[in-house]
Amino acid sequence: MYEEDFARVYDDIYRRHKDYAGEAARIRELALERNPGAADLLDVGCGTGEHLALLRDDFAVTGVDLSAPMVRVAEAKLPGVPVHEGDMRTFGLDRSFDVICSMYSSVGYLETLDGLFAALKNMAHHLRPGGVLIVEPWILRDSWNGGDLVEASFENEGGKVVRMGRWTTRAGRSHVEMHYLVTSGDDPVRHFVDEQELSLFSKDEYEEAFRAAGCSVEYLPDGYVDRGVFVGVRQP
Repeated sequence: MYEEDFARVYDDIYRRHKDYAGEAARIRELALERNPGAADLLDVGCGTGEHLALLRDDFAVTGVDLSAPMVRVAEAKLPGVPVHEGDMRTFGLDRSFDVICSMYSSVGYLETLDGLFAALKNMAHHLRPGGVLIVEPWILRDSWNGGDLVEASFENEGGKVVRMGRWTTRAGRSHVEMHYLVTSGDDPVRHFVDEQELSLFSKDEYEEAFRAAGCSVEYLPDGYVDRGVFVGVRQP
């Protein structure tokens, strides 16, 4: 779960190398192709709300995220948009949606296959019949190369963010301790570590989880870096 230090610099980092506008356009396209009358959308694992900001002109949008610091950033960015703190396996909003998306490999943070099944079942529970479920996975197990060194630096408003970490494989999961150096204006340089572990589920496991949740499923390998995207429709 993302903590306060990371939430404060998240947008500075990812706005510079992530195509949020292109991804939002693809979400819109995938959703309306399968449900032309779709009017509302829930983003599960919405983070700081960048996708919501780009989709709010097309849908009535709502967000859910496990990290309280990320929820606070999204709420400040999107006045009037409901953003809830909750676990994707167990959140309950007492309403349903035409479209649910879960992007940027949020499902990879689920520790077990049972957790993946529970999350997709809960998302599908919040879909109306005929509703569209769009899930960007973490790297599929068969595509995982064992880990790489990741390094980058980013200018922010009046400061700079530098990060470096090496992905490894630990007990069948991908693991990284990402080190950050952050400075702004005349402030001292701050250092913090963001540790992440993401599960390496297979394509078959994702598809089985969709079907168990009562959804059709197709895997579209193009786009979204090297991860592809799963798209399903809730069956009547």
